[in-house]
Amino acid sequence: MDVKTKAEQSATTRAALIGAARTLFAQRGYSGVPAEEIVRAAGVTRGALYHHFGGKEDLFRAVFEAVEGELTKRIASEAMTGADPFAAMRAGAQAFLDSCLDPEVQRITLLDAPAVLGWQQWRELGQRYGLGLIRASLEAAMDAGQIARQPVTPLAHLHMGALDEAALLIAQADDVPAARREIGAVVDGFLASFRLPDSPAT
Repeated sequence: MDVKTKAEQSATTRAALIGAARTLFAQRGYSGVPAEEIVRAAGVTRGALYHHFGGKEDLFRAVFEAVEGELTKRIASEAMTGADPFAAMRAGAQAFLDSCLDPEVQRITLLDAPAVLGWQQWRELGQRYGLGLIRASLEAAMDAGQIARQPVTPLAHLHMGALDEAALLIAQADDVPAARREIGAVVDGFLASFRLPDSPAT
């Protein structure tokens, strides 16, 4: 019973740190939030931060993964509204671009994460959450005869790279809504080029 209580307390402390850091990072960015402010907002000690995460950068990584995990679930849910596999793939791509309008997603996943974690780790973590979803959507469209059968892994990486670049363009634009509209149309045309002529709907 005592061990379980300690485990529960540990989980609560960890969640409090992630929650507090997520709010503050979204508001002011990684560099604008000192570790002392995070622990105060979480209602824990500085020692708790270093016990659970080793420091501010590790905590940011946990926040980034939490946002990425939620984002992937949201996109998957939106993709399921598609009438067929190709429509689902297009819906998922547009849902991802819509998420770039969220200030929290912009700040944490698109602007701060590449700088704080480094480009390579940002890509690796992004692939951990999003690449599987993209692969599954491409495979489903191939199985339905809607896009040509081809090696799915390189195609999934290229598709994800295009979406990541589109997301960065939106996040860094002077006119974000206008950029979202323009890039959404371009991405839709890009995906439409994959589709086989007269391919079946399912």
